[in-house]
Amino acid sequence: MDTSQFAIAIMAAGKGTRLKSKRPKVLHEIGGRALLLHVIAAAKTVVPADQIYCIIGHEADRVRAAVAPTGVKFVLQEEQRGTGHALQMVKAYFALSGDRLPENLLVLSGDVPLIKPETIAAICELHLAEKAAMTILTAVPEDPTGYGRVLRATPDGPEVTAIVEQKSLLPHQLSTPEINSGIYCFRTRTLFEKLDLLDTNNTHGEFYLTDVAAMLVADGERVVAVKADSVDEVLGANTIAEMMHLDAAMRLATARRLMAAGVTIFRPETTVIDAEVTVAPDTVIEPYVQLLGATKIGSDSRIRSYSVIQSSQLGDNVTVRNGCILDGATVANGAILGPYAHLRPESKIGENAHVGNFVETKKVTLGKGSKANHLNYLGDAVIGDGVNVGAGAITCNYDGVHKHLTTIGDGVFVGSDSTLVAPVTIGAGAYIAAGSCITEDVPADALALGRTRQVTKPGWVAEKRAARATKKDC
Repeated sequence: MDTSQFAIAIMAAGKGTRLKSKRPKVLHEIGGRALLLHVIAAAKTVVPADQIYCIIGHEADRVRAAVAPTGVKFVLQEEQRGTGHALQMVKAYFALSGDRLPENLLVLSGDVPLIKPETIAAICELHLAEKAAMTILTAVPEDPTGYGRVLRATPDGPEVTAIVEQKSLLPHQLSTPEINSGIYCFRTRTLFEKLDLLDTNNTHGEFYLTDVAAMLVADGERVVAVKADSVDEVLGANTIAEMMHLDAAMRLATARRLMAAGVTIFRPETTVIDAEVTVAPDTVIEPYVQLLGATKIGSDSRIRSYSVIQSSQLGDNVTVRNGCILDGATVANGAILGPYAHLRPESKIGENAHVGNFVETKKVTLGKGSKANHLNYLGDAVIGDGVNVGAGAITCNYDGVHKHLTTIGDGVFVGSDSTLVAPVTIGAGAYIAAGSCITEDVPADALALGRTRQVTKPGWVAEKRAARATKKDC
């Protein structure tokens, strides 16, 4: 299929009043990203971004800012007067912008996030094969009540004779199962000719794009239809409950895709896996795990229950024990995390390194084979290979105004409950005695003690106890 013959217009101007939300409808999220971004991602698999026109209106600046990084173009529909009016704005845009007028225009809905790239391609291919003026995507739900119906000339043929709204159906048409999805492909010049003939003689006083179908049929133009594989593909979301239904469907589809590729997911109905997540074969994901954003996990890893991993990269043979939180972290092959470790942004955990119980890292590099197993805070630090950070040791990286760097060389031993006050450098092979407060650089292979000498007073407690007893007797 020659994609240069097509442009795509995405309806994204509506308010979504039934959501009872201040947020624009198309910016509500399912599967970890906005409804509109799902539709744009599917559209971009068929045509380049500069052939996609996003029709915006309600909270236009906010919508534009959210999706501008995708590279699509924008058409402003300042006053929302129906689907036909939206396409009238597209026509006006082409007249003024100087953009090349495409031979065919595919119309998608910005609140129909489960549409598949394969379905978009199928609409375009049928449209060309049938030399149609209009091609309609349809679906067959269990209960079509409330939807406009698509009537075909013959049960098995592609030709459409009419789109009829529910309230206008004749008694013998009520059993017609095929519904109109609101997704269409048009021969562009033919569509633009008909847009000027639309009127607002209807209950809502709006210009309806569906009226174009009747005009084309009356003119003897070919109007055809193709069915979506799944009704979920064409479902929009008008309430939060409907949106969560789509979210569940998308996440289950993601889990099934991963399992089909060799990933073991115990109790997939309990997991939360965003659409962009990738996991390599032979990795095991336990119940109640959340994999969010653009997270990538290698093979032969295990993610244990109640861990939440956001936009992080994990290598092969990584173990994430129960209850860990990762956000913007990078974890190399063979590393072991947790339980209850917290890796904040820019944490880079080296090969076979260990980050253990209740350890928090932030903007830290932990070298190959290094260990911080108990109750540590490591922030703004570069830690070499083979380092052992004892229980309770921390880096003091913030002076109340600025962050400072701690550098720890290879093979360093940091004793328990040590405090490293940045900026400070610990040379390779050095030892930091337990309980030390280190405020100066430590040379390689040196022993550093930063604590006061212990004073022990034999019999002191007994004397105090006796003195208290004498005072009480008096």
